[in-house]
This record gives sequence, C-alpha cells and structure tokens, in this order.
Amino acid sequence: MNLACPIRAVTFDVGGTLIQPWPSVGQVYAEVAGLHGYQALDAEQLNRRFAAAWRQRSKFAYSRADWAALVEQTFAGLGASEHDENLFEALYHRFESPEAWRIYDDVLATLTSLTRRGIKLAVVSNWDERLRPLLARLQLERCFEAIVVSCEVGCAKPFPGIFEQAAQLLGVTPREVLHVGDSTEEDFNGAKRAGLHALLVNRQSTNPSREEIRSLLEIEARLAPPTAPAG
Repeated sequence: MNLACPIRAVTFDVGGTLIQPWPSVGQVYAEVAGLHGYQALDAEQLNRRFAAAWRQRSKFAYSRADWAALVEQTFAGLGASEHDENLFEALYHRFESPEAWRIYDDVLATLTSLTRRGIKLAVVSNWDERLRPLLARLQLERCFEAIVVSCEVGCAKPFPGIFEQAAQLLGVTPREVLHVGDSTEEDFNGAKRAGLHALLVNRQSTNPSREEIRSLLEIEARLAPPTAPAG
C-alpha cells in the first residue's frame, strides 16, 4: 500500500512497535521471581504463560489492579504465593526501568528521517502512568511532539477518541495521519475506524501483506513524495 495522499503526521504504538521487553517478559519475570521465593522458573514457560494470560485479558484498563491480576494468572500454580504483593510490586517497578526494555534497531533512524522530512510525530499508546518517565529515560520522549496515553485521556485503542486526541494535539486532520503499530485490532483497525491511515508492523512476517511492513524503515517509502516548494 502506497499512500498517495499527503501525510503530515505519523503516530506510533509503543510496546512491540518502538520497544520490546528485554531480554523477554519471561526472563525478567524469572529473574525477579527468583528473589521472591520462586525456584528455578523457566523463562520460556513464563513467556508462554504471560502470552496466554494476555490473550485472555478482558476490559484491560492498564491499571495496577489489571497488571496484578495478569501477574497472578501468569504465576498461578508455580510455587510460593501467586498473591505475593511484594513480587507484583517488584515486577511493576522493574518495568519502569529502561533496563527492562530495548529500542528496536529501526526506530531511531526512522524517527530522525521522518522529522527531517517535516513529518510531525506522536505516540498513541495503551499504557499506564509509567510510560512518560520510561520514554524520557530511554531518550525517546524528545522525538515526539505529542504523547497520548490511554490512562491520561480515559480512552484506549481501538476506540477513535485516542487517535482523534493525537490528531488534535498535532494540529492535523485524521486523514493526514498515518498510524503504525503491531496490533491488528488496536492499531490497524482502530486507526482506520478513526479515519487515519494505518500500517501494521510485523517484523517476523515472511510474506507481508500490502498493509504490513517488516521494518519501520519502510514507512517513508510508503509516503507520497514531498511537495516541491513553489517558485
């Protein structure tokens, strides 16, 4: 899919698009749990358990209670107490730290190139109060003109309001915005329903569709050529 219409702004999802848990959710969980009475937990098993719990989530509002329930479900039956508040608090704060995250290799070059082209950039993310400090510590906050977080605006993807808020903050219309994310429903379908253009990033795809990219570096090639200055 090539975007023939003028795009004045690009908005990005965060988790799975700009950054990923490092080395993985399971490895972080296993390391922290080892300090709280859990013995020799397998990181890959924890990855599978977390992924299953994430798929089964319902009406997830990104609150501390929601995250606590997800952690409890991930650790259920693995020894010690799955109701361990100390474990949850340790994990919650661990994922505040930039050491628990890795910026994808294609991110900084993409943001720099789009900015040089005159494209406005923003974040549109379903996240909690930890996101802004995390982006600042990762030195990503300065790359964006606006950061729209679900916990702050009271609206989460895929609902149109969160995308409309980003367009308003950037001073553009929804049709002038391209949203990029890794979730078909939250990012791609949500953005389209709000009147934005959308691309789905799937770095593992072996046969990407017209609506998919395997790297953020492909975004600029999908945009219409910059308009030459008059005169």
